[in-house]
Amino acid sequence: MFLLRSIAALVVSTCAAAAAQTCAPEDYTVKTGDTVFTIAEMRYGDPEKWTLIYYANEAALQASVFQVAPGDVLRLPCAPGTEAADATPLRRDDAELKLLTGGNFAPFTDQDWPGQGMITEIVNAAMEATPAPVTYSITWEDDWSEHLFPDLAEKTFDMGFPWYKPDCAATPGNERCANFHFSDPLVEILVLLFVREGDGFTYESDADVVGKRLCRPKGYFTHDLDRPGREWVTKGLIDLVQADSPQACFQALMDGDVDAVTVNVFLGAQTIEEMGLRGRAVPLDKPLATEGLHVIISKTHWRGTTFLYRFNAGLAALKDSDRYSQIVSRHLGVFWDQIKTQ
Repeated sequence: MFLLRSIAALVVSTCAAAAAQTCAPEDYTVKTGDTVFTIAEMRYGDPEKWTLIYYANEAALQASVFQVAPGDVLRLPCAPGTEAADATPLRRDDAELKLLTGGNFAPFTDQDWPGQGMITEIVNAAMEATPAPVTYSITWEDDWSEHLFPDLAEKTFDMGFPWYKPDCAATPGNERCANFHFSDPLVEILVLLFVREGDGFTYESDADVVGKRLCRPKGYFTHDLDRPGREWVTKGLIDLVQADSPQACFQALMDGDVDAVTVNVFLGAQTIEEMGLRGRAVPLDKPLATEGLHVIISKTHWRGTTFLYRFNAGLAALKDSDRYSQIVSRHLGVFWDQIKTQ
């Protein structure tokens, strides 16, 4: 019953949309037969907006995203509204703190996305919530290969976002770990296995993946495949195919050249929609990994720890408020609405 196997999503009624403008988050006790999809359809009129429920109940649902049991209590946020992005009074061209990001990473950072992306709005809001807020600028550079070296390493910019964090405890020599400090996670992203519908691939434990052919696009991180206790790549326990693009990975899947594609839930859903593979390529229930997106700053920045402490304090205050969930919910709603119109 996953979103990519479901029939076309229902349209939210005018009454439901109007109610969303005055709704309040509510607690819901799971009943027999409920799934995150049926609950999302009941709450939002759209089963594909299950991620709203996931991110409001992340700690409880991380182990198995789609499995809920009768008696579980879930926090249901309001339906995403259509309000404009938050104002950014501290964001100026001539600012004390210079931030660097890039586009083509929707729904997280993209200049053409509402509010320039979910992560951009979270950063804006966290900067406002910091102790002793300072003015800041955001520069866009779509060539991500320039961000770490030289731009951030040479302190042309103070901080950059959003970046995945490798397992620095296991791989302290990794160039990101060796050269940069990481903020607390801005948001955490599910990495899933996408398989051909009906091919019998199951993932209950890591042993189920040993010997499989997995595709991940070239240039994407692979540290989750080699984390301690897994080490699928370094020990040759899987055949990792690194195709030129997400589309190439999914084509290899459909051609039977690989057993699964492993990408984050948003990239997977978007690519499946773009390629017309709904119902033919489907994700497995159990997440392969959960990866945080972070702000980073050079370890040689003379005010690095001060800036990072200030930002983390603002982020913590933001996450304790309703504003954080409102930002996340709004962008998730936009994402699912947009991929259905592609």
